[in-house]
Amino acid sequence: MEEPLQRRRRRRSGAGLERPLSGRLYRAAWAVVVVPVLVTAFTVGQPAPLPAPELPASFDQGTAVRLAAELAERFPDRRPNTRGAAGAAAWVEKHLGDFGLPPARATFTAKVPGVGERTFVNIFAIVPGASRQAIVVMAHRDNLGLSPGANDDASGTAALLELARNVVTPTEGRQVSLEHTLVFLSTDGDAFGGLGAAEFARDPGPVLRLIGPQASIAVVVNLDAIAGAGPPRLEFAGDTPRSASPAFLRTVDERVRKQNGSAPSRPSIAGQLIDLAFPFSLFGQAPLVARGVPAVTLTSGGARPPPPSGDTVAALRRGRLGEIGRSAQGLLASLDQAVDAVRGTDSFLYLGSRIVRGWGIEFVLLAALLPFFVSTLELFARLRRLRVPLAPALRSLRSRLAIWLWGGGVFALLAVVGAFPKGEARPLSPDTAAAEDWPVGALSLLAFLSAVAWLLARPRLVPRRPLEREAELAGHLAAMLGLGVAALLVAATNPYTLLFVLPSLHAWLWLSELEGGIRARIALYAAGFAGPALLLVSFAVRFDLGLDAPWYVLALAAVGYVPVSLGIAFLVWGAAAAQLGALAVGRYAPHPRWSERPRLGPIRSALRRLELARRARRRALRER
Repeated sequence: MEEPLQRRRRRRSGAGLERPLSGRLYRAAWAVVVVPVLVTAFTVGQPAPLPAPELPASFDQGTAVRLAAELAERFPDRRPNTRGAAGAAAWVEKHLGDFGLPPARATFTAKVPGVGERTFVNIFAIVPGASRQAIVVMAHRDNLGLSPGANDDASGTAALLELARNVVTPTEGRQVSLEHTLVFLSTDGDAFGGLGAAEFARDPGPVLRLIGPQASIAVVVNLDAIAGAGPPRLEFAGDTPRSASPAFLRTVDERVRKQNGSAPSRPSIAGQLIDLAFPFSLFGQAPLVARGVPAVTLTSGGARPPPPSGDTVAALRRGRLGEIGRSAQGLLASLDQAVDAVRGTDSFLYLGSRIVRGWGIEFVLLAALLPFFVSTLELFARLRRLRVPLAPALRSLRSRLAIWLWGGGVFALLAVVGAFPKGEARPLSPDTAAAEDWPVGALSLLAFLSAVAWLLARPRLVPRRPLEREAELAGHLAAMLGLGVAALLVAATNPYTLLFVLPSLHAWLWLSELEGGIRARIALYAAGFAGPALLLVSFAVRFDLGLDAPWYVLALAAVGYVPVSLGIAFLVWGAAAAQLGALAVGRYAPHPRWSERPRLGPIRSALRRLELARRARRRALRER
């Protein structure tokens, strides 16, 4: 039989504790979300491209193919600080000089994960125009040394040189007259995470000083692996949730369509949304977009640069190189006529002829928090009215958060000492050992130390008595409050990242009311992981990382590419998820009362158990 106090408590609470959440209020809050959805529908726009160039493209496909083959065959290994890298740099400088364009150098150093600190050289040449606003054509000349790199990126370097030659060579008997300054930039280190492009984005001073006072970078066109088997493709994601202006992308689209006969491919709507939620790209436009410079990459690859295996001169697609080269030439002509119309960056979904404004999507994602917070506040108010104590549940969550913060601290320490990849806060090349080889020893140490922290905290987290409904709801509410804090941290950092958090908020909100056995609760609990799973599946499929995707995301965090605020939000989210997991499987317990705690703390208890074990072994040896 129930104790009298328990019976009175159940009569006082009635059915309120069996159905603590109001489905009607939850649905009403979702009705409010319809408003931002309608507002977002009205943000759909149709950007207009810049005018087509007046002169036909004179890009010489044969010359570009010959240059790509020459660079790949003469310098097949163009890794940093190698003889091939120095030779390729001198080769680019010689060709620019032959065109009457004095080359200049910008040298910098950077740490490459798994390689160490290396010296890199960006080479550029300037063609003055009437305006000191510069249109930059960029291509990287380095490679990973695993193949000659004929497509990635001798083809882009060859197209850059051919475009430079065309600018300084009279076309149809007329000298080209430029409205804007042109800069031809050959970057170094982009095969290792866009290091050359990132350095140019961070410090364009060496280029701007040669252009003159009040010089600025208007737009950047990046050519990367443009002679592959795939169709022409646009890459425009940035290191922040922004992209080049819609008019710029639409102009690139039209110039490619004119040469290829069809529109270039681009990231899908889902892919673009994920790129806003977790800004990431393996191409050189990303760091420039993050600095507010409109930039786009023209490529014949996918979301990931083509693999180095088989990247030989024989595999070059000559026609594709010519198509994209002529597209780039037409694009430069259009930009030179009206580059002011494509200045700046913005966030949006690019659908080709139409766009959806990013602020509308942010509005919808933020509004989707409303049903969760309304229901959580309702549960909080109900438990307060019934005088259900929340402190034990909050202390239980605090203990779990301490475990997660300990694991995060150990991870950060291992990254600092070099147990994990250490380098610039840039994406790792997926074809390097740093991205492919899991550091089993360091990960095992991280798992071991995290397990030790859990074992020390376990005595305060295991059930000691049957769990009452009031304590169960208090534990659920504490976890919901933790999830709310994590969601607010995410929203303050990047509202688009709520895409990965919202499934857990709305699925786990109803765990306390789910009717059915433990299997149903576990199924609903698993549904809450749809957000993080979406991110990992995206890396596994879009970037062809497969089972290496979890390690790759960890490596991004180790080099500092992931913002610290998102890391903290993840740890808070993980602690709340752990408490809800214990509730789902019936292993949750509120923080014990003083009278229920062991006389010794967790560390002293562990030491005492070790000492008793040591004495028992000595006693057993003496008895033998």
